[in-house]
Amino acid sequence: MERPNILLVFTDQQRFDTIEALGNPVIKTPVLNKLVENGITFTRAYTPCPVCAPARYSMHTGQMPHRTDLFENGRMPEGRKSFMEVLKENGYQTFGAGKMHFSFETGKSTMWGFDQRAVCDENERLEKNEFYQNCKDNGYDHVYDYKGVRGEMYYIPQVSQLPERLHHSAWTADSTIKFLKGREEDKPFFAMTSFEKPHPPFEPPVPWNKLYRGPNMPLPKRPEKPEAMQTLWNQFQNRYKYRDQGMDDNLIRQMKAYYYAEISFVDYNLGRLLKYMEEDNILDNTLIIYTSDHGEMLGDYNCFGKRCFLDSAARIPMILQYPGCEENKKCNTPVSLIDIMPTFLEFAGIPAEEDYSGVSLLKILDGTSNRDMIIGQYEQEGYASYMALNEEYKYIYSAPDNKEFLFDLTIDPEETRNKAYSPLYFEKTKEMRDQLINYFKQEGYMTPIEENDWKKFPIKEMPDDPDAYLLFQDHESSIPHIPGYETDANSKKFFKFAWYDKLYHKV
Repeated sequence: MERPNILLVFTDQQRFDTIEALGNPVIKTPVLNKLVENGITFTRAYTPCPVCAPARYSMHTGQMPHRTDLFENGRMPEGRKSFMEVLKENGYQTFGAGKMHFSFETGKSTMWGFDQRAVCDENERLEKNEFYQNCKDNGYDHVYDYKGVRGEMYYIPQVSQLPERLHHSAWTADSTIKFLKGREEDKPFFAMTSFEKPHPPFEPPVPWNKLYRGPNMPLPKRPEKPEAMQTLWNQFQNRYKYRDQGMDDNLIRQMKAYYYAEISFVDYNLGRLLKYMEEDNILDNTLIIYTSDHGEMLGDYNCFGKRCFLDSAARIPMILQYPGCEENKKCNTPVSLIDIMPTFLEFAGIPAEEDYSGVSLLKILDGTSNRDMIIGQYEQEGYASYMALNEEYKYIYSAPDNKEFLFDLTIDPEETRNKAYSPLYFEKTKEMRDQLINYFKQEGYMTPIEENDWKKFPIKEMPDDPDAYLLFQDHESSIPHIPGYETDANSKKFFKFAWYDKLYHKV
């Protein structure tokens, strides 16, 4: 039997509730709707770590963060084999387009199993960034913030400085189509089409910027006393994203309008890719997985960003389609990004080389998996957050706050009320806590544990000073150095110093 092609369509920071066919009455996603209708949707998919690089590293290796030793955006540990490498060793031609977010010490352009890549990452030098070079070749070398203005503008809705045809969502699809046109047809292929949007800045191109209007956008989720749902990391992100000086509902609704517009533009460009594959008779032998690395708070609980295990930040879309699969099926069993590697290997008929943290989605579907909960972890030691999730309950422990959360998902699927300190739920809270602690013990990961409980660390608080820990996440190439107009605020030294990974341990 001919081995299947594999297409992984990956977005960045896309919430689970942003697909029309899955219940969102506002957004338009006709291409994703068709994937849902023709495939299998895992309605309760989660990230193992709600931040970009660790989520991707766990997905690519099939291992949880406590095994990979990557808990925050930073250098990726060497020596772990990706599913691209395994597929390549087994005869697949491998290609990646868009955001990779590889950050190995040995070189920023490491291929990690890709035969070819077309990248748009900021950590690539501009002369090696194919997306930027394409902008430059098309007369847009005057644009420096080529994926939106960051810094103080990070969460301010803005219009792309590039036309629709040059926007990186279009470029990512174009790059994949170009690869497919020149692929080695005697080999099966693996392609990762990795859209960077809807990650902020929220900057759709014209005319997509007016696809949705702010006043039509639903307001964010605000349960009673939303601050009771926040952790240190929510407060920290609100601060350095310039969003902790009051909630402006008009601004938040416009953020959501542009966020939705970016998702619709991704949907449109995915449609161009799938249309080419259909016309070239590729789809008939291709496994497709559509998913994202994590979500976005988008004003829910008066918070922005990710880095927490509330559904807004940790729950993601996941759609599986392959020839002969059951159509329009919804699977409510909790799954994780770590399940993608075992799925690819099983579908391609490749034996597992090691004991992966994840399990194949195909085993979830046929009922042969005995996993009873999924796990999440962000950061470690005194800054860590942990999650345990089953079909009925979600448990979260935030070490910097020494605070537990328990959500009864049967009666409160919107996660509006923390039951961890309710006498009616003491036993369930202890049961979920013990299950999570025992899981780490069985894994030999004792860092967060002291005897049979969480190791306690000093409670950490954000300073009252509203300017403390403000950050400037602009790319250095975008900082002006105009003779006669130099200031302390536009020196490269200042911007290098200001990255959060040099600051957050002082909180």
